Amino acid sequence: MIVAPLAALTLIVAVAVGPTIDADATGSTPRLGIEDNEAAVQPLVRSATECIARQVVADPRFAAQRKANDFGVLIVESMPACAPAVRAMIDACDRHYGTGAGEAFFKGPYLDILPTAVSNWVKELSR
Repeated sequence: MIVAPLAALTLIVAVAVGPTIDADATGSTPRLGIEDNEAAVQPLVRSATECIARQVVADPRFAAQRKANDFGVLIVESMPACAPAVRAMIDACDRHYGTGAGEAFFKGPYLDILPTAVSNWVKELSR
């Protein structure tokens, strides 16, 4: 099921970008807590992941890659079509965790778990 990898991905986001600050520089505007930040970012992570998985499944080479359970090339080639969803995820991470957090998350923990998430999404489709 895709929920488990996405839940793990959300946890990785929280750990990778560190704790949030409770107030802005003036101390007057409270920021969201970690659970609220995760709740705000998680749908965008899911949307980006599902976009990539759909592109992988739609690729004519999918059947051959599925036998090897190797979607790496297909994932990379899906990125242009999913750029808006990925950009929204990165921007949301930046808004909720600080400037640069989105790109760091995307290049690190997100890409690390993406092949597993896509593979699980594909398995879920075939049930």
